[in-house]
Amino acid sequence: MAADSEPESEVFEITDFTTASEWERFISKVEEVLNDWKLIGNSLGKPLEKGIFTSGTWEEKSDEIFFADFKFSVTHHYLVQESTDKEGKDELLEDVIPQSMQDLLCMNNDFPPRAHCLVRWYGLREFVVIAPAAHSDAVLSESKCNLLLSSVSIALGNTGCQVPLFVQIHHKWRRMYVGECQGPGVRTDFEMVHLRKVPNQYTHLSGLLDIFKSKIGCPLTPLPPVSIAIRFTYVLQDWQQYFWPQQPPDIDALVGGEVGGLEFGKLPFGACEDPISELHLATTWPHLTEGIIVDNDVYSDLDPIQAPHWSVRVRKAENPQCLLGDFVTEFFKICRRKESTDEILGRSAFEEEGKETADITHALSKLTEPASVPIHKLSVSNMVHTAKKKIRKHRGVEESPLNNDVLNTILLFLFPDAVSEKPLDVTTSTDNNYPPSESEDYNLYNQFKSAPSDSLTYKLALCLCMINFYHGGLKGVAHLWQEFVLEMRFRWENNFLIPGLASGPPDLRCCLLHQKLQMLNCCIERKKARDEGKKTSASDNVTNIYPGDAGKAGDHLGPDDLKETDKDKGEVGKSWDSWSDSEEEFFECLSDTEELKGNGQESGKKGGPKEMANLRPEGRLYQHGKLTLLHNGEPLYIPVTQEPAPMTEDLLEEQSEVLAKLGTSAEGAHLRARMQSACLLSDMESFKAANPGCSLEDFVRWYSPRDYVEEEVIDEKGNVVLKGELSARMKIPSNMWVEAWETAKPVPARRQRRLFDDTREAEKVLHYLAIQKPADLARHLLPSVIHAAVLKVKEEESLENISSVKKIIKQIISHSSKVLHFPNPEDKKLEEIIHQITNVEALIARARSLKAKFGTEKCEQEEEKEDLERFVSCLLEQPEVLVTGAGRGHAGRIIHKLFVNAQRLTESSDEAAAMTPPEEESKRMGSPEERRQNSVSDFPPPAGREFILRTTVPRPAPYSKALPQRMYSVLTKEDFRLAVKIIDGDV
Repeated sequence: MAADSEPESEVFEITDFTTASEWERFISKVEEVLNDWKLIGNSLGKPLEKGIFTSGTWEEKSDEIFFADFKFSVTHHYLVQESTDKEGKDELLEDVIPQSMQDLLCMNNDFPPRAHCLVRWYGLREFVVIAPAAHSDAVLSESKCNLLLSSVSIALGNTGCQVPLFVQIHHKWRRMYVGECQGPGVRTDFEMVHLRKVPNQYTHLSGLLDIFKSKIGCPLTPLPPVSIAIRFTYVLQDWQQYFWPQQPPDIDALVGGEVGGLEFGKLPFGACEDPISELHLATTWPHLTEGIIVDNDVYSDLDPIQAPHWSVRVRKAENPQCLLGDFVTEFFKICRRKESTDEILGRSAFEEEGKETADITHALSKLTEPASVPIHKLSVSNMVHTAKKKIRKHRGVEESPLNNDVLNTILLFLFPDAVSEKPLDVTTSTDNNYPPSESEDYNLYNQFKSAPSDSLTYKLALCLCMINFYHGGLKGVAHLWQEFVLEMRFRWENNFLIPGLASGPPDLRCCLLHQKLQMLNCCIERKKARDEGKKTSASDNVTNIYPGDAGKAGDHLGPDDLKETDKDKGEVGKSWDSWSDSEEEFFECLSDTEELKGNGQESGKKGGPKEMANLRPEGRLYQHGKLTLLHNGEPLYIPVTQEPAPMTEDLLEEQSEVLAKLGTSAEGAHLRARMQSACLLSDMESFKAANPGCSLEDFVRWYSPRDYVEEEVIDEKGNVVLKGELSARMKIPSNMWVEAWETAKPVPARRQRRLFDDTREAEKVLHYLAIQKPADLARHLLPSVIHAAVLKVKEEESLENISSVKKIIKQIISHSSKVLHFPNPEDKKLEEIIHQITNVEALIARARSLKAKFGTEKCEQEEEKEDLERFVSCLLEQPEVLVTGAGRGHAGRIIHKLFVNAQRLTESSDEAAAMTPPEEESKRMGSPEERRQNSVSDFPPPAGREFILRTTVPRPAPYSKALPQRMYSVLTKEDFRLAVKIIDGDV
């Protein structure tokens, strides 16, 4: 038994030779991909329209397969077309040759300007490519190439796919493809030859015809005629006869007397170099027949002037240097800097003299020892002027980043009111260079969150841009900003309003820096009004009016008087149990006359409405219609109230955070309500002062009429009367309005504690400005710079009227509004916006370059001018433009002249070559082919020559079905390529 068991154990070691090999798995994968993409069978499309390869939509699908451990990518390229009605045609499709073979004879798309290389070489509308997935991988050996071709052939036969299938071989830069297409009874082989040097016998049409005829090996004699399509491409590179029209900016004129500071409000525009590098002229002979044309090594009939079709394309300079784009890009680079202003300019501006020689051991004693300081030297303005002197001392006049001429010019541009002794009305700007305030361009700042184009912030952004680009770079920016902050301090202390800012509270639609400047202007306005109010005599004070004079006050006071009266505020004790966070009190010195007047305020604190009725009314504005007080029937007067404190967006955010931190508890909610009711308390105190003897119901009737409900009731005598009462929400226990009313004292607005402490807020703004680093400043002003760049692009585009540019500008505005409307946008998104603006600038520069070269402004006839402008516009938007009338049309004559002038320049530069010895001359002339090309003086030798040869012959036997054959050839200076499409039928 043991002997019998041994051979049984060997059964499990038998090798299974039916297992699929790696090659078979690869073929199976190819078949699987073709089935997944539904490329099985024949699907005929409609005939190809002219130009469809360029104007149509191409799509592609990709997948990955492996041959052992070598990865290939399979890509299906196809032209999207409308599906055709196949009903009733299924039985006819069985014997029809594949679509790719039928398209072979179509001449509508022989030389597409923009298409896949296989589309240009073979005229295909659909094909599949198998190529190494990694860019560095390549199929180099002949055995591997044959193995792949065999795999393709088997996969096509097994699936019945009639779409051409190609395999990319050799290095990818060579663009070498071989392929196959199978149909019912036919087979197409796609072959290719690629050489680095053109053989002499194949540099002309006659040599290529010999190749084609030998390749198809037609057994018939005589051979059927060969149809020929030819295209020669000529390149114009020398534009010396046309100077680039862009003028460089005159830096010296920026501070010149004839230009003045207004030059700082303008952005540069245009390319510094010609954005059009080359012009390519393609001369085409689309339908020729063998025997009609002669082109050999001795003579050629192919004269470009006589070509029936001309088409032109332009080659654009890669990344031309554009002034506006560089301008904005350099400013954006500041955003990435981390240095502070003091670090950039050197030592601190407020350094003490001799500090560098002081002993560090005396530092603490210096802080504690007494020092006599004259009172007149304690003012802020004196400190600022001292600081400016020390800045000059540390840097030296010659070391300043900005010289005085440039600095003074900028400051006069920013602050035009500084020219005259008396400040101008600076709430708005009246410069005609800016768009009207009703226009769409003016309101663009709402979308960009920048600043109005006539504002100080906008001008400051432009000036800093120009300083950064032309004068001193980052140091110049820091210097100008330091001077700007000092100017803000000077204006605050001397009550000079800041020009170029709209009046009123900060506009939250603008950038934060603009809001801060508006806030400072509000502080200056309040301070100025308060200082002027102190100078007026007590007899002119509108609040000191007795009830008997109320009618007169109503006659004399109006909305305009309210502004001045509202700002004339004094200071009394803390209101509402001193809930404010501020521990500082600001007392205004009242006149002795006012202090001696017995206004009965102390008695009003303890008494009720009757005692309050005995008080003298103060702070009345005007009578409120026919309303009277409910208790004593006196007319109800609207009081002079304090305006609510203006807020910038960072203060609003800070306040929201403080209120949110109070939590949701009852105590937190109560404190939150009290903090939010400061303005309500102030208005109640003003109302009590203006209406002695009033009640909460009187206040509600004026302040919130909806909370006073009136209804008709019948009294004891049977008369219908109106009875009013507070609304339900006003009767809620511990109502905030009731608490505030009980706490409020009869104090007129001018003697209340200020809701808006302009002194403190101004110092906060000035401190905020002083601590801004150049990077922070650039972040604040970048939206304004982008805003200015977009306006500049729109202005320049309106002069050229390019439809494609209009669409791009709208896209830039839409994109920018999404990015800039939120704080701290990403650098990558900002770079995208700047890149888009630069591209538009280059596009407009290209349009101007082409218009200058084609002389659109020199055309005397309006019709010719319109045709040329349309032609230039098409050159910018389309890959290739057909020249109407070829060489005999108006545009064709201009192009011909451009080439003639370039050739003359070339010939004049080669005059020295005429003196060379004969043997060197023969070497210079080169081959007979080159001598033949150089004989054409109007045009240079063609940079590229393309030939398409077609015929219909039976293959492989004389009795086989006649099938189309095609060969494409391209000849350049360093490249020779043949793409042959040979179709064999059944034997």
